[in-house]
Amino acid sequence: MTIAFILFLATIFLAYANGANDNFKGVATLFGSGATKYNSALRWATITTFAGSICSIFLAQSLIKRFSGKGLVPDALAASPEFLLTVAAGAGLAVMLATVLGFPISTTHGLTGALAGAGFAAAGSQVNFSILGKAFFLPLVLSPFISLTLAAILYLSFRFLRIRSGIAKETCLCVGEAEDVAVAIQPAGALASVTVRPEQIRIGTEISCQEIYGGTFFGINAQKALDLNHFISAGVVSFARGLNDTPKIVALLLAWQAFDIKFGMLAVALTMAAGGLINAKKVALTMSKKITPLNHGQGFTANLATGLLVVFASRLGMPVSTTHVALGSLFGIGLITGKANWRVVSEILLSWLLTLPVAALASAGIFWMLK
Repeated sequence: MTIAFILFLATIFLAYANGANDNFKGVATLFGSGATKYNSALRWATITTFAGSICSIFLAQSLIKRFSGKGLVPDALAASPEFLLTVAAGAGLAVMLATVLGFPISTTHGLTGALAGAGFAAAGSQVNFSILGKAFFLPLVLSPFISLTLAAILYLSFRFLRIRSGIAKETCLCVGEAEDVAVAIQPAGALASVTVRPEQIRIGTEISCQEIYGGTFFGINAQKALDLNHFISAGVVSFARGLNDTPKIVALLLAWQAFDIKFGMLAVALTMAAGGLINAKKVALTMSKKITPLNHGQGFTANLATGLLVVFASRLGMPVSTTHVALGSLFGIGLITGKANWRVVSEILLSWLLTLPVAALASAGIFWMLK
């Protein structure tokens, strides 16, 4: 039972790292566009991700089979607790390292690298690299390009419909006091600083000066309808992430057939929620503020594209990364608006390239130490 307990702890560590790195991604556009504050967005992400995790018991069990390692390595090895332990620990270390550094990487990518690294350390040439390429790498590589294209098409389509419907963007002015410090000469000849507050009128991007949409759509206030749909779409993305990621992690527990599926799903779901609540801030700022500036409509469009693709992939058992899909959607919007931050995007892409070898080396090293 000792190895079972250690395997459980390693899997829970991976679930915590996953929640810390991934939970906020579904609501990043809510915070980034100023639709809500950080804590409100985080609570919404936690609730909807947890709901997706629970529903994955019934809707996404095909992913459990794929991430059990069967077919990739010999069946006897795939059911070995030592192999499963090294996969969980290697992937968890890679994801947690990226979380501490503030990089939004893919847990799916980390698991894939860990499976390959532990498999190669244990079985050498017996690893089925053809399955690794077709079933794992291809969806991971293609999904960002698909989401980028879909987000761009949706944004241009929605923009066309908005203009045709007579809904225009309203420019607002920020009017208020601004503090300035001036030097004043006192009667005794001493110098002192005094604060003056002249009235100012300026155009800004603060929360109080957000870009809003005027007019109605089918008799409904356009801005209120957009805000409601934005919240719903963020919930859909978070739900889809829980639906897609939970089975991948639970697969490590179930492959040894020592844990009940319902117990595994619940334990992983709760730990993912805890990781997001405690350690999500750095990745949240990267996804929300640093990739591209967003207004409400652009945030809604990016979320819609991400949610559609992740839900579709979950139903087909395709191991796409919510991170790859979400960043592809955000970058697609940034390309259309011309405001994408290429430096930040290139840094994230580099972290993606390093995720697989880091996870592979970590899992292989752990396996060799255990052996």
